[in-house]
Amino acid sequence: MSSRPTLVLASASPRRLALLAQAGIEPDALLPADIDETPERAELPRRLAVRLARQKLDAADARRRATGEYDGAFLLAADTVVGVGRRILPKPELGEEAEDCLHLLSGRAHRVYTGVALMTPKGGIRTRLVETRVRFKRLSGEEITAYVASREWLGKAGGYAIQGLAGTFVVKLVGSYTNVVGLPLAETVALLAGERFPVHGRWGNPA
Repeated sequence: MSSRPTLVLASASPRRLALLAQAGIEPDALLPADIDETPERAELPRRLAVRLARQKLDAADARRRATGEYDGAFLLAADTVVGVGRRILPKPELGEEAEDCLHLLSGRAHRVYTGVALMTPKGGIRTRLVETRVRFKRLSGEEITAYVASREWLGKAGGYAIQGLAGTFVVKLVGSYTNVVGLPLAETVALLAGERFPVHGRWGNPA
């Protein structure tokens, strides 16, 4: 009888771990990839999401090969990008950056893209791009100031976390909610299942 396949996640994001857990999937290891996420000149948000997911996958694979661990594992990577038209919003580290993002998003629609990349045990690469359209209500100065003070935006694409306080800003969402959180579950599970990873193996025996 063959052993259970191993899954390595190229991220240490609590959000992505929680989403995978929601689908009954627990990675066997985390290999977060430290890469330069600076957009290339004139790069569009959707292209950036896929490129960064692939680069994270490659970086994690290089780490895995260097240590000699997790050979033959499935390797999963993802990156989420928020765009307003052709403009790519940052993952703010400063309050001023977060405030700028919120002013830009106030009262208008934007798009959230997540690139998902999977490396199979035989070295095959599969990628998906998922897009969600989100519209914010018009935000008051008080709301922006209070949200910046919450620091929920820290390091989040577009300067907000929809699963937290910023959920009160959303008046319309078309597409995958989990995509906006950081990992489109339906598409990720389909990608894994398509490569024969037993995504439903624990559904009959939840933890």
